[in-house]
Amino acid sequence: MNIQNIIHSFIGSVGQAVATMELKTMLVNLAYLVAAVLFISGFKGLSHPRKAVRGNLLGSIGMLIAVLVTLINKDIIDYKWIMIGLAIGGFIGMLLAIKIEMTSMPELVGLFNGLGGGASVLVAGGALIESTIGGANPTMQLMVATSASGLIGAVTLWGSLVAFGKLSGKITSNAILLPGRHVINIVLALAAITMAVMIVQDPTNMANYWILVGIASVLGILAVIPIGGADMPVVISLLNSYSGLAAAATGFVLSNTGLIIAGSLVGASGLILTKIMCVAMNRSLANVIFGVLGAEEGAATADEIYAGKVKSTSGEEVAMILEDAQRVVIAPGYGLAVSQSQHQVRDVMNLLEAMDVEVEFAIHPVAGRMPGHMNVLLAEADIPYEKLKDLDEINTSFAETDVVIVIGANDVVNPDARKETGPIAGMPILDVDKARTCVVIKRSLSPGFAGIPNPLFAMDSTLMLFGDGKKALLEMITALKEAG
Repeated sequence: MNIQNIIHSFIGSVGQAVATMELKTMLVNLAYLVAAVLFISGFKGLSHPRKAVRGNLLGSIGMLIAVLVTLINKDIIDYKWIMIGLAIGGFIGMLLAIKIEMTSMPELVGLFNGLGGGASVLVAGGALIESTIGGANPTMQLMVATSASGLIGAVTLWGSLVAFGKLSGKITSNAILLPGRHVINIVLALAAITMAVMIVQDPTNMANYWILVGIASVLGILAVIPIGGADMPVVISLLNSYSGLAAAATGFVLSNTGLIIAGSLVGASGLILTKIMCVAMNRSLANVIFGVLGAEEGAATADEIYAGKVKSTSGEEVAMILEDAQRVVIAPGYGLAVSQSQHQVRDVMNLLEAMDVEVEFAIHPVAGRMPGHMNVLLAEADIPYEKLKDLDEINTSFAETDVVIVIGANDVVNPDARKETGPIAGMPILDVDKARTCVVIKRSLSPGFAGIPNPLFAMDSTLMLFGDGKKALLEMITALKEAG
């Protein structure tokens, strides 16, 4: 074989190898593109209860494609630990899915956010160690992305654990206000940024990375501890956005397009949801993070508002009122979730509709512990989606409503929100007080998350049915059946 043939053979081999690599890269990127489309379609489906199951399925398929492509494309030395982790994590996830109560779903979401942040911290740290083995110099992209992943991931992990503790009752839901907390947090943030710069300058010193993680962890704890339980749903949504940003940063660490896309979508959707919830509460994000809900100094106390004005009722009496009604609106709140009384609500609806009574449900955007909480509970009881009316749609009809039944809601029906000043001033509420009769099912006169009394409970048109939501509704059901 002459020199010319050798050269031609070499060029052909190189060309074939390049073509093969280009084809492989093209197929991988195409798979990630398909996964991204499925992610976006899944998010779109989750915007409506009727399409939520399909949206979840599309998102899951997209993630399956992204994971499989990553495992096949990347040089995995040993799949053993991946399979062990998959088995352990899958088993724990299955147990949680089976045993978790709907009332505990918000804290579970918070815990998942934290685990995502923690995973980003560990993966970025491992990638940094790997990139410096043998004196190699990591790229600027890897160093900057690793610093961002460690910082955001640690804040997310420990902030989410605090949020989980507050929502689950393991930590007091009241705001814990440390002296000079804002100054402390600013100092910690500056220290974390300084450590990030040091990582970029000297990536071989792994101590800098773990110091950054430690500082960010303290910052995550101190940033969430001062926030009260009333604002935890907003904080959970914000931390969800942080977990997405940490994942996106880790995607840049690993040069993984799928992870960058998925993390960016989670980060963006979390921010959008946070904005929606802030608007629903008529509060800015800064006010949620740095402000504290609670009664104003000099405001009327619960004793002054309720003294001698609260009228108690019974299930039998409420049933008698419902018999003469033509239109009834049910406004569910966290009390519905606590008592797990969604099926009893459905039975009340069926009995009233059999009596030719029009029944609808008033859904406030932040009723319960997370967005869509009430929608999910009512859908679980097979209540038609068409009967669930959002705040703007239902508020115009309360004046023509004979009876409103409020189940465990408090702040979202508090008329004090119409005042110019106060902890919930300007917050959009359900105008249940404009109905002819308002029946409030509640265990006691205790305040809601905002920590202020509710004048609705003392109004002339309000009747208080004290007790567990399920028990109270069962009394009403029994009385309605006897009357029928």
